[in-house]
Amino acid sequence: MEKRQIGSSSIMVSKLGLGCMSLGTDETKAREIVEAALEGGITYFDTADLYDFGQNEEILGKILQPYRDQIVISTKVGNRWNHEKTSWTWDPSKEHIKESVKQSLHRLKTDYIDLYQLHGGTIQDNIEESIEAFEELKDEGYIKEYGISSIRLNVIKQYAEKSTIQSNMMQYSLLDRRPEEIFPILEDHTISVITRGPVAKGLLTNSMLNKATNKILDQGYLDYTYEELKSVLLSIQDRFHSTRNMNELALQYNLSHSAVASVIPGASSVLQVTENIAAVNKDPLTKEEVDLLKGITKQSIYQEHRE
Repeated sequence: MEKRQIGSSSIMVSKLGLGCMSLGTDETKAREIVEAALEGGITYFDTADLYDFGQNEEILGKILQPYRDQIVISTKVGNRWNHEKTSWTWDPSKEHIKESVKQSLHRLKTDYIDLYQLHGGTIQDNIEESIEAFEELKDEGYIKEYGISSIRLNVIKQYAEKSTIQSNMMQYSLLDRRPEEIFPILEDHTISVITRGPVAKGLLTNSMLNKATNKILDQGYLDYTYEELKSVLLSIQDRFHSTRNMNELALQYNLSHSAVASVIPGASSVLQVTENIAAVNKDPLTKEEVDLLKGITKQSIYQEHRE
């Protein structure tokens, strides 16, 4: 599988990664999914200390340990569970970041983390302090590079200007094209985009509207009413039914943008992994196909966190 560079770093990741949040806590099932990903050429695995109270990191670390020198692991920091583990609070402090990395390293059974990401961020944070923590972790060898996971334009601009982040993770799909407004800023600073949510809760898979929840039926999806959503999905299917399936279009659309280094859909079954691998191994979208998809879907922008 094709590999792409993260920012200006030496880290190369498979263009399809595995978002591990949905692996669950059944180690046997998780192992089947991860090993199917490895067999299909996926070398990039993303988790977070938040997922399953750290158990996600533990399971992933155990499975990936024999392959450590062949793969890239990214995890995230910044959320602190309360004592009862019923909710979490935001903590981007230097103390929390530097303590949490040691816990993640232990759970992941590794000496270093390839890409350590701040799991959110607000403009009220002490951004300079957070940056200082990540830079120290680089100098100390605990992490290779760092990035953020944010959709907030004001936060992204601050990190782009003040730090050496190599990546930003964003929800991005044909039904959520808001990140496209931010891509030029990131590209100007040689910061790669890692995309999550590319199939839009399953709406951009071959199941399409069968994946619509009651909430989507009542309220639509983002700025699409249900009727608009139905019209858009059926239009896409009608235009491409003889050449490409919906899953392929969803993943290839993300990868068609030069800012995107990797797309990381989650997977709760081996079948989902193999379908995603097949989809990204198809021919890239042509300019005409990309333009057609853009013409069918909405180009919206983020309304909040702009300044």
